[in-house]
Amino acid sequence: MKKLISEKLPRILKNKRTLEKELNVKITNSGKEISISGESVDEYVAEKVIDAINLGFPLSVALEIKSEDFTFEVINIKDYTKRKDMGAIKARIIGKEGKTLRTLNNLTDCNFEILGHEVGIIGDSENIEAARQAIISLIQGAKQANVYAYLEKHHPLPVFDLGLKEEKKKRKNKL
Repeated sequence: MKKLISEKLPRILKNKRTLEKELNVKITNSGKEISISGESVDEYVAEKVIDAINLGFPLSVALEIKSEDFTFEVINIKDYTKRKDMGAIKARIIGKEGKTLRTLNNLTDCNFEILGHEVGIIGDSENIEAARQAIISLIQGAKQANVYAYLEKHHPLPVFDLGLKEEKKKRKNKL
């Protein structure tokens, strides 16, 4: 049984049935403390999903963590800078009217949330490292254009099919 302290308890209690059904766990609460019981793997996934909800991710995005391909990572801004003006650093990450975050979202196919001194990232395992590096670069003062160029250069290539699927064979026959 895992125990967590949740600041977003109403959101979790509102979606308690959905979370229990999707994650195969039993969720109980006592004040702000949430107890999760189930199999150890399911408890671990449920803990990550609840952490993502606490960070501000929507329920549908947080539930993507249960897929084996998706990863949830939290970056503490204070670990990568000595600057004291956290507002300016968060503003660099968000961008004017949220443009930088939207661009990062499009280039990395990851979802981002910022709460306090933490940046949460949920995305495909292949893209999460590039997204993490982009956020760290922005925290350390890199220009947005340089970060975008890095992401475009390091975007994982799509996996090519070697002709094992039916669709590819049909196309070859038509030629």
